[in-house]
Amino acid sequence: MPLDFTAIDFETANSSNASACSVGLARVRDGRVVATAGWLIKPPPGHDRFFEVNTRIHGIHEEDVVDAKGWSEQLDDLAAFTGADVLVAHNAGFDMTVIRRACEATGDYCPPYRYMCSLQVSRKMYDLDSYRLPSVAAVAGFVDFAHHDASADALACAHIMIDVAQRTGAYDMTSLAEAAGVRISQIPVPEAPSLFEFDQVAAVA
Repeated sequence: MPLDFTAIDFETANSSNASACSVGLARVRDGRVVATAGWLIKPPPGHDRFFEVNTRIHGIHEEDVVDAKGWSEQLDDLAAFTGADVLVAHNAGFDMTVIRRACEATGDYCPPYRYMCSLQVSRKMYDLDSYRLPSVAAVAGFVDFAHHDASADALACAHIMIDVAQRTGAYDMTSLAEAAGVRISQIPVPEAPSLFEFDQVAAVA
């Protein structure tokens, strides 16, 4: 199996993990970036207020997402791009929580994506003063990108993983994880409602 994965990055409108307002994606096949994508997202109702501190970071305003697809509407696009790939993100716990919490907010099924964290990999493989994305990406040879632009951040993340694979001789995601001493994790599969919960629904209906 070749080194195939999709790097992903989300920006959020506020402190709620459900408030995804943009996503960036970079598809890697056989150790090379072959496609990129990114789009704005209208955050779910109740999570759609734009905090000034967040806007200062990523430059996205509420008016920018007025005509954007909502979380539910863009899920098919996300799934079409990522397929069955392992997802990779820098501080992946944050990005995977965005997927999970946004799905909870909209009532959508949360895909049980497998994922790796390039931040964890970086801490194992590089000796740096800072493991922020721009610092690690520079060591991997990817410099001068627009940090906190979701598409640029996803591409930077992809280049970090490609560089680590080249340094270690990893040929797929499993061997890369083994070389770096990290795990390929998975978003928990949503639990089906219990029979008791079905009974409760029936009693209310």
